[in-house]
Amino acid sequence: MHISRKIDQVLLDWKNQKKRKPLMLRGARQVGKSTAVQELAKHFEHYIEINFEEQIEVKAFFNGDLSPKVICENLSLYFTTPIVAGKTLLFFDEIHACLPAISSLRFFYEKFPDLHLISAGSLLEFALEQLPSFGVGRVRSVFVYPLSFDEFLGSMGEHKLIALKKAANAKRPIALPFHQKLIDYFKKFLIIGGMPEAVAHYADDGDLLGVQSVLDDLLISIQSDFSKYKKRVPPLRISEVFESVIQQTGGKFVFTKAATQASLFQIKEAVQLLIMAGLVIPVTHTSANGIPLGAEADDRKRKLILLDTGLFQRVLGLNVGALMAQNDFEAINKGAIAEMFAGLEWLKYGSPLQTENLYYWHRESVNANAEIDYVIQQGESILPLEIKASNKGAMQSMFQFLKEKNRNLGIRLSLENFSEYPSIWVYPLYAVSTLRENLENKNQ
Repeated sequence: MHISRKIDQVLLDWKNQKKRKPLMLRGARQVGKSTAVQELAKHFEHYIEINFEEQIEVKAFFNGDLSPKVICENLSLYFTTPIVAGKTLLFFDEIHACLPAISSLRFFYEKFPDLHLISAGSLLEFALEQLPSFGVGRVRSVFVYPLSFDEFLGSMGEHKLIALKKAANAKRPIALPFHQKLIDYFKKFLIIGGMPEAVAHYADDGDLLGVQSVLDDLLISIQSDFSKYKKRVPPLRISEVFESVIQQTGGKFVFTKAATQASLFQIKEAVQLLIMAGLVIPVTHTSANGIPLGAEADDRKRKLILLDTGLFQRVLGLNVGALMAQNDFEAINKGAIAEMFAGLEWLKYGSPLQTENLYYWHRESVNANAEIDYVIQQGESILPLEIKASNKGAMQSMFQFLKEKNRNLGIRLSLENFSEYPSIWVYPLYAVSTLRENLENKNQ
């Protein structure tokens, strides 16, 4: 089954633009890049898909002359498919395996701009590191993540629930039966995650145990790529650091805890490789005294989160039965999975045409220790986001932040319904999309 996603509309909009650049889809393995292009291909008369990892012989067409005319003539003959501007979609998949093909993208923009050309690759960032100026201003990047919670609800046919939470607010909270239904879906989503294959399996069969096997297969596929990253860091070290990231989720990442047999340099290098592969997302400390937040970021203080909650719970071996049965995740894994979910959701509902950084705030003091899970910038405002993996809890850190930074609004994401306290907006964890849309509308 095809699951309708935001990326589908992004690609359709690109297709219909009068002036367009070649697209480069960027994101981790198995997040749905190729599937989205194949869905778009249904809107074209002709379609050519090249996988540079599988069709090695095609690389020969990119040796030497990178003229789009010559390349297209050769590809058209090879695939016995016409390449006609406006009628043909050309897809270079796993393009990281052919550096000259990446270099050719700029010439397609300059000499054959009417052709619809998309490229993608699960290890693109490693290739782009070797070609830092391959097509600046000539290629448009689109960043793809696993499915969001709204996209998961859509796969379940729950479009009315999506509309219901989109329209809700503190004065008009969601009726309790629907609120509980959304919480139940939310808990399932934490277990399934947003990897398209896992969601599709559940949408077809409704089998949570079967999803676990799908996630195991995805993890094997992801870890098999470790040997392709860089030779100076052994795959075993990368695997150890990968598991340590999962073990340390929810707190500041401590490098010395990551691998017993690796040097600090190897650990740091492995972390950077995992970030480049899109598997790990950093959440960097900021003093949050002003904007931009990155101006006061401290890369030495970072939390690290995995790109998907389903993969996270599978590696960690969480009790999925307890996740479904309880409404208090603090007792299950100290709320780390809820905090992780909120950060990932925030990224998924952002613009796919640019990357976005995540930040947190922490003040260590003997008598006044305080931490805010996420700090976001909306227009000229800095907003603290506190994540609670239950429907209760104090907000000392939130009030401390508001007082210290002289801010008048904080946001709490929890299992509570939509509500409001003095200086605090409360949104359910399942409504990150509603929160983001409301904030963006407020700043327009």
